[in-house]
Amino acid sequence: QVQLVESGGGVVQAGGSLRLSCVASGTIVRFNVMGWYRQAPGKQRELVAHITSGGSTNYAASVKGRFTISRDNVKNTVYLQMNSLKPEDTAVYYCVGGYVGENYWGQGTQVTVSS
Repeated sequence: QVQLVESGGGVVQAGGSLRLSCVASGTIVRFNVMGWYRQAPGKQRELVAHITSGGSTNYAASVKGRFTISRDNVKNTVYLQMNSLKPEDTAVYYCVGGYVGENYWGQGTQVTVSS
């Protein structure tokens, strides 16, 4: 079984920062890709950022320069440092791990940015 557990969400004022963490456990030793998606009320889930096991990263245009994704392959953990947060960043943030064509999702953590 594979389990991904997110933490670090919360309420923050615009301009503030939060750091999300996602710990993976179970039978997969190392995901090929780990990443973060988000879903705001009434909107589709969208990619925020992802990172390969080799450290290559990709960001959505809306967060580039403000968010930083990183991972610790030993701890099987992925992080999302979010700076200069905006109200439009408000969403449920989901961690995802990709391995051999299959995606494994966490349950999500709420991020609310107040204006």
